[in-house]
Amino acid sequence: MSDDPVQDVLDDAEERMEDAVNFLRSEFNSIRVGRATPAMLENVKVDYYGSQVPLNQVASITAPQADLLLVQPFDRNAIGDIERGIMTADLGLNPNNDGEKIRIPVPPLSEERRKELAKKARERSEDAKISIRNIRRDIKDQLKSTVEEHNLSEDVMYGAEEDLQEITDKYTEKADQLLNKKKDAIMQV
Repeated sequence: MSDDPVQDVLDDAEERMEDAVNFLRSEFNSIRVGRATPAMLENVKVDYYGSQVPLNQVASITAPQADLLLVQPFDRNAIGDIERGIMTADLGLNPNNDGEKIRIPVPPLSEERRKELAKKARERSEDAKISIRNIRRDIKDQLKSTVEEHNLSEDVMYGAEEDLQEITDKYTEKADQLLNKKKDAIMQV
């Protein structure tokens, strides 16, 4: 801990908001743009022996071609569960199971599907911004208690709130920039 408890609280806010933006970035990786990537299946969960497990823990995922994903289960008995997990993930993909591997052809995106994916990206961006605003609210409360606890002046509180708002604006802008880049990539034919 440093000598400045208010700065420590602001540093915590920045760290938590950075985590929210990084989570948004990982969410965007799972939204496909045009070519097949293993990241498309990042959020797929598989019911593996009674528990929900991420797909990448029960199978290896590769993209041997721009329009094909290949899922190789580590345990052949789980192939049906993996196939069900992919189908219930609502990715618009139809897996083909040959008993050993699952081939997933990735069709080109229609205009309607592009708009749907852009809408999904907008929703995820809004969720991240809500998370950032919730962090701001929590930190504001922490600042008030820190100022009272250390018997600091109101000027310190107002300065800290201004700094907090600047941090919030910075990360909200980052979320907007990520959204705009993702929407451009999705809508690009």
